[in-house]
Amino acid sequence: MFPDSNNGYSYEDCQATADWLLAQAAVRPQVAIVCGSGMGGLADTLKDQVAFNYKDIPNFPLSTVPGHAGRLVFGTLKGRPCVCMQGRFHLYEGYPIQKITKPMRIFALLGVETVILTNAAGGLNQDFKVGDIMIIKNHINIAGFAGNHPLAGPNDDRFGVRFPCMSDAYDRDLQQLALDVGQELGYGDFLRDGVYCVVGGPSFETIAECRMLHKLGADAVGMSTVHETIVARHCGMRVFALSLITNKAVMEYDSEEKANHEEVLETSRVRASQLETFVSNLVSRIKPSKLSYS
Repeated sequence: MFPDSNNGYSYEDCQATADWLLAQAAVRPQVAIVCGSGMGGLADTLKDQVAFNYKDIPNFPLSTVPGHAGRLVFGTLKGRPCVCMQGRFHLYEGYPIQKITKPMRIFALLGVETVILTNAAGGLNQDFKVGDIMIIKNHINIAGFAGNHPLAGPNDDRFGVRFPCMSDAYDRDLQQLALDVGQELGYGDFLRDGVYCVVGGPSFETIAECRMLHKLGADAVGMSTVHETIVARHCGMRVFALSLITNKAVMEYDSEEKANHEEVLETSRVRASQLETFVSNLVSRIKPSKLSYS
């Protein structure tokens, strides 16, 4: 089992939750969307909604972070059947890493083929501006380096192989499609691509940590997404991910700037409608059959 049959993360536990959801909602989602801090409005764009509070879903974690509503919403987006998480789970909330990634396994058992992950992140790349949208092309898993990895423990082959490849973690065709969609929408001035680094949180990074991460090759830093990506890929789903740059990481010791969550939510609010348009247009261009794009 994964990692054992008594902790709520096993194949059987995930299947039981998936079966419960399939019995409650008529939509059979092909795309799953995870909304980052302040981006829950994406779920409100779905048509013919059927929504569940996390607390009402068997064996589902609860979100405790401001800006995360804590609802799972089924519906259609531009005609595509989707499921949307209004709020995700983080290591800093105290959950085991296998629990915060459990929704990815449930999505795979629901029949989802493509996962779209969004997050709010601090900009390490000095060319980035607050409000930029960064398409994630790769990641650095600091927690994984330290041994806190979502695939640690016994592997259940029904989910995926013991040693999954991550060189193609973020689907390159979807990245190109997103760039094309962004250009068509006139978003070229604030659309970027780069490397995302995950840290544990909940404190924002020190100046020395930001400098180190930037030297390691990270363009943005945040507290989510990477663990979900790893598990989604382990389960065979395609992944597209983006970061909304909601604050500039403090890199100079004489700076008076201070990162704060209110700034994150405010930047998300300002960009909300453009993000919704961007993601909905991207979803409309993803064909339901595997590895097909329009």
